[in-house]
Amino acid sequence: MFIGIDIGTSEVKVLLLSPSHQVLGTAGVALNVSRPHPGHSEQNPHDWWAATQSALALLRAAHPQEFAAAQGIGLSGQMHGAVLLDAQDRVLRPAILWNDTRSSQECTEMMAELPSLPALAGTLAMPGFTAPKLRWVAKHEPDIFKRVAKVLLPKDYVRLKLTGEYVSDMSDASGTLWLDVQKRAWSDELLALTGLTQAQMPRLVEGSAAGGFLRNDVAQALGLPAGIVVAGGAGDNAASAVGMGAVNAGQGFLSLGTSGVLFVVTPSYQPNAASATHAFCHALPQRWHQMSVMLSAASCLQWVTDLLGAGSPSDVAMRAATLTPAERAASPLFLPYLSGERTPHNDAKVRGSFHELSFDTDARRLGYAVIEGVSFGLKDGLAALNAAGSSVQCLSLVGGGARSAFWAQQLASVLNTEVLTHGSSAVGGALGAARLAWLATGATPDAVCLSPEIEARYHPDPAEQALLTERYARFRSLYTTPSTAKA
Repeated sequence: MFIGIDIGTSEVKVLLLSPSHQVLGTAGVALNVSRPHPGHSEQNPHDWWAATQSALALLRAAHPQEFAAAQGIGLSGQMHGAVLLDAQDRVLRPAILWNDTRSSQECTEMMAELPSLPALAGTLAMPGFTAPKLRWVAKHEPDIFKRVAKVLLPKDYVRLKLTGEYVSDMSDASGTLWLDVQKRAWSDELLALTGLTQAQMPRLVEGSAAGGFLRNDVAQALGLPAGIVVAGGAGDNAASAVGMGAVNAGQGFLSLGTSGVLFVVTPSYQPNAASATHAFCHALPQRWHQMSVMLSAASCLQWVTDLLGAGSPSDVAMRAATLTPAERAASPLFLPYLSGERTPHNDAKVRGSFHELSFDTDARRLGYAVIEGVSFGLKDGLAALNAAGSSVQCLSLVGGGARSAFWAQQLASVLNTEVLTHGSSAVGGALGAARLAWLATGATPDAVCLSPEIEARYHPDPAEQALLTERYARFRSLYTTPSTAKA
């Protein structure tokens, strides 16, 4: 048996996986986010460990014999969070999270001081990443910064509690802006931008390798065998890819959740930072991946659902699906930038908008416009990945948006690729973490990283593509220069 632990932003989720690939059980414990000032987003690292213990206790109670037979633990987690520890491993301040935007000025400074940063780190400096957060702490909380002995990522703080070791993996470390992503090693040049050294960084391992072993006292408290392996693990997107079986070049997935992520595995390091994509290490050795990220995806559909007073996003999608091709062609256009945009514009100030409204615009057409606008935003992201050398033959669709057959079909046509859905079998980061634990015991990727059962396949529809091509050209014309869009 293998245990996966996923340290999310809203909950800690744990999963028990059998050697026959059966998910025997899951459990979750909710987390809270603190926002002490506008743009700030923080969590207490102690809460992650407390939630992990509680979730594992729930899993143990439901499956006592299988739980006790676990041979390994894998870790997945929210990326970019900054956990600051002193020399006695005491937490110096609440962890600054991935969605904290306080360090935009520090990003500007870092880019100016080291123009080669994107080539080394695989991405532009953005407030979400870890390094700018430390530069902010050095500037605004100098007494705390002077006491920093180690900087850990969220899942790696939980690893410290499990194993007593300071370790991270290549995929999660890629999101710090301190990693030379091509060399898969800490960069002294990047660390110097924040006044840190390699001595303050955790040891690096591959996600499928051993990243420590369970301490005897912790094993006894949790009801697990002492000394079992704790895998290197992965950042949440790379872990989800392992759970989806996306580990070889050309494989990928599309996550249609609160945000929208296009993830494609590459055989080498292929950055295209100018289009605000991320080129990071994958969780398996000698593999990399590219990501395009749009900040508002299925959350746009939830927003228009609330705006219309509709029952649910599924209801809005079903009503949009009743439009004829002529009605779709006459629907408004929607820019899905409700919270700014990352790929390809890297424009935090741009905002969403409807265009070409008329007296014929009804709830169905507004819903359609939002679905189509998000699809076009994802097409922008795929174009950015293509420009960096990525190509995909098919994409697995996961997240809340995957429940709409209408949306899945439109994405196949917009992206001109086969789209697969997998129902509830795609469990995400926790499943990927459990699989990485399995790999750390000596199993091979071919045996472990299987693709989940396919629920449905969607292929590009030439008639739909003809309609969408003309509308996409108009969509593209509406975004002009950073922070300005046509009224």
